[in-house]
Amino acid sequence: MPDVIYIDEEEGRKRLMDNDKLYAKILAKFRDDTSLNSLVASAAAQDWEKALAAAHAVKGVAANLSLIELARQSLDVETQIKERALRPDSLDNLKACYGATMVEVERVIAKHA
Repeated sequence: MPDVIYIDEEEGRKRLMDNDKLYAKILAKFRDDTSLNSLVASAAAQDWEKALAAAHAVKGVAANLSLIELARQSLDVETQIKERALRPDSLDNLKACYGATMVEVERVIAKHA
């Protein structure tokens, strides 16, 4: 199994014209994003409209910041919600991926701050 890529730092920086400090600043703002918590709460309440919006938000932010695995998994969750077929382990896997992604985000922030 290939290594999981949580963050493509080079691609993320390239999206911001190689501005390391700006990339670190935007990653720092990502720490405050509540979309994942909203997704989990909405799914638990079976509020599929809100869960879908939150999954879409997580996917979009992750993709824009080049958080590769988080974007991939949130797309998968978004698709499952659209199909009203959310697998029981999907949110747990997404939360674990988010945790691992945040470790890498903190590393990049420290490197460029």
